[in-house]
Amino acid sequence: MKKSNIVLTGMPGAGKSTLGVVLAKALGKQFIDTDLLIQQHTGECLQDTIENKGINGFLSVEEETVSALECENSVIATGGSVVLSAKAMENLRRTSIIVYLDVPLEEIKKRITNITTRGIAMQKDESIDSVYEKRLPLYKEYADITVNAENAEFEKTVEKIIKKVIN
Repeated sequence: MKKSNIVLTGMPGAGKSTLGVVLAKALGKQFIDTDLLIQQHTGECLQDTIENKGINGFLSVEEETVSALECENSVIATGGSVVLSAKAMENLRRTSIIVYLDVPLEEIKKRITNITTRGIAMQKDESIDSVYEKRLPLYKEYADITVNAENAEFEKTVEKIIKKVIN
């Protein structure tokens, strides 16, 4: 089966949704944001789902939503926590090239100003540092391609992704 989708993974604040829209337009693909799918599924914003169902409940909804995703010729922006689910990642891997948007921790901290309302799947006693340390090996493990996305110029990052995906 040809892998017609491109999946963007990375930490919250890495630019998955923003870059995903631009990338989809550039390649003539559909754009899917799994966080929005989760919100449609639950009928509430991500932060409310985390507060109402707890982290494990949220991760379960995310896994169920992403594992059931069936699409072709799409750019898929995932939530930063999707790599915590092997089942979800295996479903994505079947039909997609997985691109890890690598952004250093210090830059992530600058970009995320709404950590308590953004809907980040993290325990109350966790820091963004510990979330980064836990997820980084998983982003690298699942990535077919890694792209440095520290630069805030989206067009250049999109060009880098296209160059790596097409080659």
